[in-house]
Amino acid sequence: MEKPLTKGFRPDGRPLTIKEYKKIGGYEALTKALKTMTPDEVLSTMRDATLKGRGGAGFPAGIKWEGVPDKDFLKSPRYVIADADEMEPGAFKDRWLMEANPHQMIEGMIIAAYAIQAEFSFIFIRWEYTEAQKCLRFAIGEAYGNNLLGNNILDSGFRLDMHVHVSAGRYICGEGTAMVEALEGKRAIPRSKSPRIVESGLWGRPTVENNTETFCNVPHIIKNGVDWYKSLSLSDEPGTKIYGVSGKVKRPGAWELPLGTTAREIIEEHAGGMWDGHELKGFLPGGASTDFLTSEHLDIKMDFESVQNAGSRFGTGTMIILDDKTCPVGMVHNLEHFFTHESCGWCTPCRDGLPWTTMILKALEDGEGRTGDLEQLKALTKMMAPHHTFCALAPGAMEPLESALKLFREDFERHISEKKCPWR
Repeated sequence: MEKPLTKGFRPDGRPLTIKEYKKIGGYEALTKALKTMTPDEVLSTMRDATLKGRGGAGFPAGIKWEGVPDKDFLKSPRYVIADADEMEPGAFKDRWLMEANPHQMIEGMIIAAYAIQAEFSFIFIRWEYTEAQKCLRFAIGEAYGNNLLGNNILDSGFRLDMHVHVSAGRYICGEGTAMVEALEGKRAIPRSKSPRIVESGLWGRPTVENNTETFCNVPHIIKNGVDWYKSLSLSDEPGTKIYGVSGKVKRPGAWELPLGTTAREIIEEHAGGMWDGHELKGFLPGGASTDFLTSEHLDIKMDFESVQNAGSRFGTGTMIILDDKTCPVGMVHNLEHFFTHESCGWCTPCRDGLPWTTMILKALEDGEGRTGDLEQLKALTKMMAPHHTFCALAPGAMEPLESALKLFREDFERHISEKKCPWR
């Protein structure tokens, strides 16, 4: 089984130096792109590879890049941004990639910049990721010192500067336009969806923004080709994926596996199964803002289409496990408390609806639930449904709640009838 994203990772967890990265083929893809391919050929290769964004939305990276206006039509500057903020609860894959091999993402960003002819790039990272910041800054310094960043990269005539931007750390910054606002030194709130940031992003210029794991895939696609990349997968969606599992499993962690690996294999084989005396009650397949699935769904392929067909979203591919000895109401309350805290407050349904939701869930947990609370919660999920809010934060926050009300309704009802949390 080929594992290109984690190839050569050191057992002690220390980051690869540029010398170590080159020993396993690092920067060969960049050399190939700059010396043998035109920007349009890079774009064509990425489009044919159909790499879906690994940050949660799953939008094809190649199609996104092709949305940047032609340089003859719209002059410089243009920008590339790596979303390394990773604020989704339960997600920790990007941190692993950056701390173990920062050059891989850097190479992917340089190739992306060449494809759209950008001159500047930023790594937008949360302030808590202090170790990843050190790794990235050191690797960027190495890249400058080896003529892989700066002027006339590899004597190709192409130039690119790269900077690490440490954010104040808000979940809303995972939304592309809010990230752009924060980079410009403004309050992190979403922009209108039109124009798209590939047309008018950072400082009103064409901007490509992708997730850390997405950029890490790019060098391997350019180096080895589209057919090779598609052969890595167990589904119709190509490549490998960094899957993660957290919760009451014996070996929580992250693993690079073929895209399309089943949830059962990930949980039972790689994560070691449930704690002794605990059974799986449900799981969030793609992080905190996805719908619950149950043990009936363990044999689904963990890819974008299969998880969507099962009634949830693939998201980041990092599963959060709910066991039979953990209160589902308490778990959902904890998630909604997080989303309430992270709301930017820009639109009324999110600003007022999320605190209202959290208040009702807390009352249920405290034994103060009342008849009608569940209907009120259901109404709130409709009020904050897609297209009812300015961005996707509140609709994402409603996904675990709405699915929990359907799958675990008896547990919610017990909180009201018994006037306490049955798990306390």
